Amino acid sequence: MAKLKTTFFCQNCGTQYAKWQGQCNACKEWNTIAEEIIQKEEKTAWKPSATENKRVSKPLKINEIDSTQEVRMDTTDSELNRVLGGGIVPGSLILLGGEPGIGKSTLLLQISLKLPYKTLYVSGEESQKQIKMRAERINPNSDNCLILTETKTQNIFRHIVEVEPDIVIIDSIQTLHTDHIESTAGSISQIRETTAELIKFAKETNIPVILIGHITKDGNIAGPKILEHMVDTVLQFEGDRNHVYRILRSLKNRFGSTAELGIYEMQGSGLREVSNPSEILISHREEELSGTAIAATLEGMRPLMIEIQALVSTSVYGTPQRSTTGYNAKRLNMILAVLEKRAGFRLGTKDVFLNVTGGISVDDPAIDLAVVAAILSSNEDIAVGKDVCFAGEVGLSGEIRPVNRVEQRIQEAEKLGFATIFVSKYNKIALKNPLIKIVLVSKIEEVVEQLFG
Repeated sequence: MAKLKTTFFCQNCGTQYAKWQGQCNACKEWNTIAEEIIQKEEKTAWKPSATENKRVSKPLKINEIDSTQEVRMDTTDSELNRVLGGGIVPGSLILLGGEPGIGKSTLLLQISLKLPYKTLYVSGEESQKQIKMRAERINPNSDNCLILTETKTQNIFRHIVEVEPDIVIIDSIQTLHTDHIESTAGSISQIRETTAELIKFAKETNIPVILIGHITKDGNIAGPKILEHMVDTVLQFEGDRNHVYRILRSLKNRFGSTAELGIYEMQGSGLREVSNPSEILISHREEELSGTAIAATLEGMRPLMIEIQALVSTSVYGTPQRSTTGYNAKRLNMILAVLEKRAGFRLGTKDVFLNVTGGISVDDPAIDLAVVAAILSSNEDIAVGKDVCFAGEVGLSGEIRPVNRVEQRIQEAEKLGFATIFVSKYNKIALKNPLIKIVLVSKIEEVVEQLFG
């Protein structure tokens, strides 16, 4: 037995210290350094075969390296495939994070029941009967999914050797522990060691591993920040538990773009893929109401039509309120200053509330023009037509700036039946004979004249 050793870890970033101190030098957080008893041994949980030990890598010229595209594993889920960049890369390690009860286990169980590959679903939180009850709601007939309830990595690897799965799913990484570290499951050292063992296993066997990770109250994945650096892909599953819609984002992806977005609807039989997100992001209303405008935005390669709602009212208190949901509050203050200075609207004494419907957050500057239209519509109490949408960035001098991939936005608006779209006159549009009316504007004053003049 190796000698026991006491070490101090920062619970926020995972930095190791020889003794306790009040502030972490790496992340500057206070009172996050805790003592853990560790025991390091030379052996590892995963032992490669003799043939794998003989394989030695050697340096190659870059033009000698095989550049053929690696065949990805189809998840049978178009939304997950899009976010991952086309499917699961063999030998990759994927980390899925999200709030408790948001649907992480449901998503991965649903995928494992539909996969054409042999899948080993390892759960350290639920019994096999509990998982069976959930599986019967989703897809009761599956011969490829094997359920294992285990938390010790040595036992998990023993079962993997017997079963020989194509994909391994771990629910969750915070419940695993290894005999090589003497500390409780979920501690910094246990998370780091068990993840390192799984990485070694995935890279040497070319079997992909998907981990579920808990998140902290700040919305970050629990455990050391180094955990996110160790894995190949980090996915975030988010949404409001009071709503039925869930959004899957990629925070890190070594094999694809991080700009893609997947949208699901939570139902009694599992998660339904939403192929047309605009259907859930735009309100279905009969009468026209003031304070609403439709923006054409992009998430990765996917165009979305989202609804912006604004409420402008006289301030009851001395200081007017500025409140936003799903939109940058500082950018709202900038737009209000531009409207006051360049367009002459007196909004300095009024409360302004802004909301992006559907529970999503948007960073695309192309929705600025729709924000302006919604604010002015509420201020003047004149409704913007239901068949009108906007795609333009607002500059500090009140000019309407061009946005990228405007033609894709126009085509999406046309496909959804919009009659008019406002874009910057500085955009170069090569579309021939569009069915939608394209209104070119260069200043906020022109937008006001076209809408409310």
